[in-house]
Amino acid sequence: MSDARPFRILGIQQIAIGGEDKVRLRSLWVDLLGFTFKDTYVSERENVNEDICAIGQGAYEVEVDLMQPVDIAKKPAVHQTPLNHIGLWVDNLQIAHDWLSSKGLRFAPGGIRKGAAGHDIIFIHPKGNDEFPFGGEGVLIELVQAPPDIIQALSS
Repeated sequence: MSDARPFRILGIQQIAIGGEDKVRLRSLWVDLLGFTFKDTYVSERENVNEDICAIGQGAYEVEVDLMQPVDIAKKPAVHQTPLNHIGLWVDNLQIAHDWLSSKGLRFAPGGIRKGAAGHDIIFIHPKGNDEFPFGGEGVLIELVQAPPDIIQALSS
């Protein structure tokens, strides 16, 4: 893997935490820890009902997405494990995807698409396989296309 990486990871965009009851999660993260509630996102297809909360401002804002399943009996089971995934800002998502794939990194099904916060996203699969031997080593990792202002602020 000696090729120069043609993209940069700029910073943490989000951390997603799952539970059976997001009301309890919101009590902890908003009421007790002081994060700001921003919005709610619901997707039957993704089996998620999440509150988007944040701390910080501008390029230094970090989301904490508090997720519960729409239907606890369906997949994906966003409440298992409690630390669902971590999201990383990337300066060029398509180039990152193409380069990482060529190096054997496995991505989860679904490809590049719009995420809950409106940014283009893609997920690195937690586990590698025969075709793509590298994965997130047990962690689901979301790569998030950073908008120009975030790229500029975090490139300094």
